[in-house]
Amino acid sequence: MRVLVAGATGAMGKELVPRLVDAGHEVFAMVRSESGKARAAQLGAVPVVADALDRAQVEAAVRQAAPEVIVHQLTAIGHIDTRHFERSFAATDRLRIEGTDNLLAAARATGVRRFVAASNGAFTYTRTGGPVKTEQDPLDRSPVSDMASMIAAVKHLEKAVLDAAGIEGIVLRYGAFYGPGTSMAPGSAQLEMIRKRKFPVVGDGGGVWSFVHIADAAEATVAAVEKGGRGVYNIVDDDPAPVAEWLPELAAMLGAKKPMRVPRFIGRLAAGQAGVVLMTELRGASNAKAKRELGWHPAHPTWRQGLRVGT
Repeated sequence: MRVLVAGATGAMGKELVPRLVDAGHEVFAMVRSESGKARAAQLGAVPVVADALDRAQVEAAVRQAAPEVIVHQLTAIGHIDTRHFERSFAATDRLRIEGTDNLLAAARATGVRRFVAASNGAFTYTRTGGPVKTEQDPLDRSPVSDMASMIAAVKHLEKAVLDAAGIEGIVLRYGAFYGPGTSMAPGSAQLEMIRKRKFPVVGDGGGVWSFVHIADAAEATVAAVEKGGRGVYNIVDDDPAPVAEWLPELAAMLGAKKPMRVPRFIGRLAAGQAGVVLMTELRGASNAKAKRELGWHPAHPTWRQGLRVGT
């Protein structure tokens, strides 16, 4: 198939594009610059140039590529400062709203029939009820103020993709990434904070995280391109775990002392509302649907294995 990947040179794109090429697809990469063209070509894709926030440019790029499938991987997430969570996600929020709308408009104008979009299943589920959520569970209906704009942008993306008339919309709710190019890559700032005991457990550390290795997420995305059906899929590993469990274990893998523990009020002062939510209230996600319908099974079924290999 002819596949256009928007966001092809990010951490996910670097894993995804070569896999699509190896699977026999003709891959086009939507990039913003000449340097992006060179990087896309190195990955095996044919570059097409467009600013995702310029609707006319996006439509021209999609017409040039004439894809059967569009894969939306547009993000601009760098270091996440939980004290300024809204600011950390502002550029990505815009891509999830305007970028999504522009890609969908181009898809409709050019007759693209399948649209696969990256969403967030790591930080977005409702914080009530059981510790592990399925795709049928709602996203957070009353997020703390620092996280409200990020969750609103995710909801916009998902509704736009799933409701797009004449297009088979597929949403992939990825867990927290680790592996090459991510914020949890060997030597990354986040792992160094854990190594130096600057990443404490807040409160009871009851927030449940679902991780996924970036390579496993890319494999799941290929499966969605080839055989996914309209709807939502959680792309996470088999081992959702509370912070109080995974953070000390990861510290041990790094050869560090156990992380410090601080009460919620201290955590709020140091890490903001969002930081407390991430540490104490998150819910994890189940990958049963992706396994069943996509035939996908992560090569790193647990973060324990994947992070140990990576560290």
